[in-house]
Amino acid sequence: MTTTYPVSFNVDFPDRALDRLTSAFRIIVAIPILAVVSLLTGASLHYVTTNNTTNETVTLATGGGVLFLPLVLMIVFRQKYPRWWFDWNLQLLRFSARVSAYLALLDDHYPSTDEEQAVHLDFPYPDARQLNQWLPLVKWLLAIPHYIVLFFLGIGAIVAIIIAWFAILFTGKYPRGLFDFVVGVLRWSNRVTGYAFVLVTDEYPPFTLA
Repeated sequence: MTTTYPVSFNVDFPDRALDRLTSAFRIIVAIPILAVVSLLTGASLHYVTTNNTTNETVTLATGGGVLFLPLVLMIVFRQKYPRWWFDWNLQLLRFSARVSAYLALLDDHYPSTDEEQAVHLDFPYPDARQLNQWLPLVKWLLAIPHYIVLFFLGIGAIVAIIIAWFAILFTGKYPRGLFDFVVGVLRWSNRVTGYAFVLVTDEYPPFTLA
């Protein structure tokens, strides 16, 4: 089954032996890049100081994450989608997708903060005048069926990644069927994100891994 949905996602299948050592310790190796993603997607880094009877929280760093609420307001009241907001969301989601693919063992190249590598995510810059002005208020609600399906698909993807982990350790290869399934789950998730939160299309996401 093929689709021309505006949000596209794919990962190049590694037609070679994957690095068994970094695959074996992937979660540990990924800690530095996960820290970067955490700061970019809204987590705060702070410490607490105690002064007699009061505690003071000092924030060292904080991130922004995907721009959502400002976009809702801009589309609803001005029917505008600022280009730099779009570029930020696209590049942040691309970076997050590379990290997700790395954690899922789909690629053994350490995630780049700017290069595309083997992970391809794209969606077009929308003409806000062609978008439904009021739909952004309820898109996150309309996507609830997808959240439910993705919950169960996510469980399946975790099981698939665990099986693939053992396969890579013994053979150096990611079983193609498991690879396509995990990529399909990530593709589905990115379509829902593009529709409900990045607001680049009014076309409802299809219920398909393809």
